[in-house]
Order: sequence, then C-alpha cells, then structure tokens
Amino acid sequence: MRLFYGETKPLSLPSRHSFPAPKYGRLFERIQSEGIVQASELFAAPPATNEQLLRVHTPDYVTRMTQGQMTEKEMRRIGFPWSEDLVDRSRRSVGATISACHVAREDGFSGNLGGGTHHAFADHGEGYCVFNDVAVAIRAMQAEGYIRRAVIIDLDVHQGNGTAAIFAGDSSVFTFSVHSEKSFPYHKEFGNLDIALPDGIEDKSFLASVKDGLAWSLELANADLAFYIAGADPYMDDRLGRMAITKRGLAHRDQMVFERVRRAGLPLVLVMGGGYARQIDDTVDIHLQTFRIAKDYW
Repeated sequence: MRLFYGETKPLSLPSRHSFPAPKYGRLFERIQSEGIVQASELFAAPPATNEQLLRVHTPDYVTRMTQGQMTEKEMRRIGFPWSEDLVDRSRRSVGATISACHVAREDGFSGNLGGGTHHAFADHGEGYCVFNDVAVAIRAMQAEGYIRRAVIIDLDVHQGNGTAAIFAGDSSVFTFSVHSEKSFPYHKEFGNLDIALPDGIEDKSFLASVKDGLAWSLELANADLAFYIAGADPYMDDRLGRMAITKRGLAHRDQMVFERVRRAGLPLVLVMGGGYARQIDDTVDIHLQTFRIAKDYW
C-alpha cells in the first residue's frame, strides 16, 4: 500500500491558534510503528506547481498567496497567519493527492496522510484550507488524459463548500457529501448530492444515509476515479462536529465506502479531511483505523 505525505510537522503558530491539532506527525509515526505500512511504502510528496494550481485557483489568489500579499482579513478567514511554511505545506498537501492519483491508477488504491482541504474555493481559502487538493488533483488527471470523470465521496462532518462551488455545473465531477446541517460552513453550496443531518445523529441513521448516498452517487457519476474524504470529525467527541458517531460507526462507514467503490471497479484515492477530538489520540485512532481497513481491501 503506497501512500504519500506532505505535512508531518505542526505549523509554528501563535498560542491563540489551537487548530488543527498536530495530528499529521502522530499519524505519520503510528502508521509505521503499528505496521500498517512500511517506511518504504511512504513517500514525501513533491509540491504542486503553479501550473497545476492554476487549473482550479485564480491567478490573483495563487500569486497573492504564494508571495505573501494576502490581507489579514483573508488570512483570518483561512484560520492561519501567512508564512512561507504554510504555503509550502499547502503545496505539498496538494502534491500528495496528485501523486496518490497516479499510484491508485496502478494499484487500485493510494492515499494522502493529509489533504481533504475542501473549504478552499477558486479565489479564496477558508476553514484551515488554502488550496483545494482534490479539485487540483482531478484537473491534473483530466488535463493529462488519465480520466474523464471523477466522483468525490465527502464524509467529513462539514460540507465541502469549496469543492461544490468549484465543480458547480461541471458534469465531469460528481460531488456527494454527508454533513452536519448546522455546522460550518453556515452557507452551504449546492453539490450533486448533499445529505444534511441533524445535531446528535447516531450510528444507525448516519450509516443509512451513507449507504443510500453511495448507491446513488456511484451509479450516477459514471466515474473513472473515486476520492474519499474520510473526516474523523463526525466522531461523538469532536470539538467542531455536531454528530454522535462512535469509532465503531466510523469503521463501518469506511468498510461501506471501500466495499462499494471496489465493487464498482474504481481506483480510489483516500484523503484525511478534518478531525478535532478533545483527545488528539482519538482523532489519530480514527484515521489509523481508516488506513487499517483500507489495507484489508487493497
């Protein structure tokens, strides 16, 4: 199982910045220490190029973000202060998803130990998302002639508003999201299939929604490649989520996605999405569980 990473060290941030938690480094360490993958199966991602970013993001946004010309208000919307380190990490997170696409075409599966930055729009970032890694990866694969159509299965607790806006009116990309009705973003965009769930929803009802949505999405998308944003934030003790899903419920979610996608004969790219549990080890446990289950399928 060949995987990619773009961020393993936490950003150096002022003390008032508490999110996202430094889960990436812990995930990188534990995925090896627990034998899910070997060191030889983990690859540092190359940074996404301007050419790749510009297939999705506007020239003005890419220029100002990469050259440090963003306003304080724009960076507050993203949630981080600007730094060269932030830009490099964001480029590498996108690069990891692009690299995973190429491996998934060969192996049937690959993943990014980060990514899922689905709140990034074409002309701005928000919600801890600078560049939209899945959108850029899809455009890269289409531009290189590897795929015509893609399906995005977004099971982060928050709607992928940036992704939905980027692909609005584009029949070559099908966006499916199961998310919290009242959580951020408070203004939802329109994807191809959005299932908004009430506060406090538990495993049974959540999994029924995922099951139904998967069936419709995979049938309607007619895709060549699938992306799975496996957020850990539907978890019952997540600080930014409003659902009540157990770790066992999230394991069933992952099994359902992997089984349905494999049955459809699609290569799959896995990205992490959000996760902000009160205990960081809970978030890392959930992400590890996703990769452990994936290994059983591929």
